[in-house]
Amino acid sequence: MKKLAAAESIGLIVGTSLGGFYAAVLSAQTGLPAVLVNPCLMAFYHLPLLGYKGDITEFIGLFGELAALDTERIHAIIGESDEVVTTHSFTCGFLGKNRVTVIPEGRHSGATLPLTEYFRKVIK
Repeated sequence: MKKLAAAESIGLIVGTSLGGFYAAVLSAQTGLPAVLVNPCLMAFYHLPLLGYKGDITEFIGLFGELAALDTERIHAIIGESDEVVTTHSFTCGFLGKNRVTVIPEGRHSGATLPLTEYFRKVIK
């Protein structure tokens, strides 16, 4: 992914849910800015709860890479009523409250979030 981001001159990474986790990892690896939508930053925790039976070791290792994340280059939007990802308090603490927009009635589905307005605001 790092090579693809460099080869394609990507300027912004966007990811939702588990894709938000991977977007954050890629941002940590490349320094590219990212927008995360209901990110599942603790995939090693959530995936088994959701029925994933595979090895979570890779997710634990990738989670460690988030230590290199420049949180000033990250924006996140979170549905406070998310019924899938239950660790958004970690995300808010990790990124800092000024980097996270919380939508009180928002759920896990992006359709419940004001994404058009949000992206207009954060992408400049």
